[in-house]
Amino acid sequence: MKTNILTLALSFLAMTAIAQKSEIRDAEDAIEDGNYGEAKTLLSTAEQVISEANDRWTERFYLYKGQAYLGSGENVSIEDLKTAADAYQKAKDMGSDEAEEGLVAVRNGLVQGAIADQNAQKFSDAAEKLYTSYQLSGQTDTIHLYYAANNAVQAEDYEKGLEYLNTLNEIGYDGSGTEYYAVNSETGEEEMMGSKEQMDLMTKTGQYSDPREQKVPSKRGDITSLIARIYVSQEKYDKAEAAMESAMQENPNDIELMQVQANMYYNMGDKEKYNEIMEKVVEQAPDNPSLYYNLGVNSADLGNTEKAMQYYQKAVELDPEMTDAKLNMVALILGKEREIIDEMNNLGMSKEDTKKYDELQKERNQIYEEAIPYLEEVIQNKPSNSEAVRTAKNIYTQLGNEDKVAEMDAMLQNQQQ
Repeated sequence: MKTNILTLALSFLAMTAIAQKSEIRDAEDAIEDGNYGEAKTLLSTAEQVISEANDRWTERFYLYKGQAYLGSGENVSIEDLKTAADAYQKAKDMGSDEAEEGLVAVRNGLVQGAIADQNAQKFSDAAEKLYTSYQLSGQTDTIHLYYAANNAVQAEDYEKGLEYLNTLNEIGYDGSGTEYYAVNSETGEEEMMGSKEQMDLMTKTGQYSDPREQKVPSKRGDITSLIARIYVSQEKYDKAEAAMESAMQENPNDIELMQVQANMYYNMGDKEKYNEIMEKVVEQAPDNPSLYYNLGVNSADLGNTEKAMQYYQKAVELDPEMTDAKLNMVALILGKEREIIDEMNNLGMSKEDTKKYDELQKERNQIYEEAIPYLEEVIQNKPSNSEAVRTAKNIYTQLGNEDKVAEMDAMLQNQQQ
């Protein structure tokens, strides 16, 4: 009786193994036909008794499972990509040569999915995919951790963002080096690869072409900026300042870091400190019009209109087409009108008051004449700038220049068509 039971059990195991092999073969055929859902179902059935298969069939099972869950590699959920990665890793551990290529494809799918998520402003999903890719690389592709941190901050997941950023600081991540790109043969679009090995491998498959390398600068400033930004948003100003001081000690002449530090103080409301640092930045980059523009904005906020005007003029001198600087100059000039209007409104009807009124009106017209050249330059370069055209129209109206008023009206009408 015992022999019969053993014979039946062995027969059952043999039948199970045959059925299992059949399902694995059928899954392979389904994958080749692009029927990934069918392959998943077949493999799910086979997985229930996979422990009873020999190593060769177990290796094939995990390889096909990775292929089934990776699918075409497009629009794949992160859950399926993680499942595919786990299956490929098991197949690789068992000696599969194809599994390594599969792992590269999974990581590429994660990166491309993250790019799509970023474009759709799904920053939390992008961060998770990039962090997963970083883990799959054996925590060697730190560039993915850096971009994961950026996306976590964009998603306002500051705790996760800080975790990633602090990890980067702990390992001394700099970020300078080389980025690798190749053109997707199907879409014709250039995509960033995770490493030179990945670029070379994807190019060999024929799925990508035109590989190229690009040198990138240090990302220390960006990392510090993100850390400081998080702490400032949390009103943890002591930690924000400590992060900046640490970075500045390592890179005391780094202009980018100095700007980040200045912006930090600006966000904290310390505009005097902002100005102090920005003036040092300007000393190192005297030909950068944007720096002068930013200093002009801050000086105006601090009420120092004379200094603001000097900064704007310098910005325009360096970049004659800087529209925002010219419009801000116009705003500063017209700001002088407020006092005159208040004084005119307080005058009475006496002969002396009438005389004073006329004198103030002349001063007011001089202000208008001072502002007009900047407005005309803006309008000449950008006739579609309705703000500049409307302001010019109002000034010409006050000056009684009807021809110019009609010209501005015509421009406004053209803009509305």
